[in-house]
Amino acid sequence: MNTKLEAVFFIVFLITILIGAIWIIRTEKRLKRFFAGKKGKDLEENIILLEKNIANLESAKTKIEKELIEVNNKLKKSIRGMETIRFNPFPDQGSNQSFAVGMLNEDGDGVVFSSLYSRERMSVFAKPIKNGKSEYELTAEEKEVLSKAKV
Repeated sequence: MNTKLEAVFFIVFLITILIGAIWIIRTEKRLKRFFAGKKGKDLEENIILLEKNIANLESAKTKIEKELIEVNNKLKKSIRGMETIRFNPFPDQGSNQSFAVGMLNEDGDGVVFSSLYSRERMSVFAKPIKNGKSEYELTAEEKEVLSKAKV
């Protein structure tokens, strides 16, 4: 009876070893496939390539962020609001041949151009604007274009 029991244990032991060996062989094949990678590159080469790509992306991101700040700074200085109105300063003669043009950036800096037209002559004026105000007296039309041109 003892030998039969030993034989059963031995067979169970051999089956367990066989199952373990099959499992190890299959796992080893799967790991070889995993580490072999694609297109003849192994996993280490792929990781190195990915690290280089990440470094390139970070460099590009930094460069783009700097350029974006520069573009935003330039954009703040550019004309963001512009308005034009035509008017008749002399009701007894002519029509709406006179005009006022206001151009402002985000900070409220810019210029107002205006013209006064009459049959005898035409005058053009330019008045600088800082922070939405001019050191020169503005006409009602110039004040109107400034208020409409504000961003």
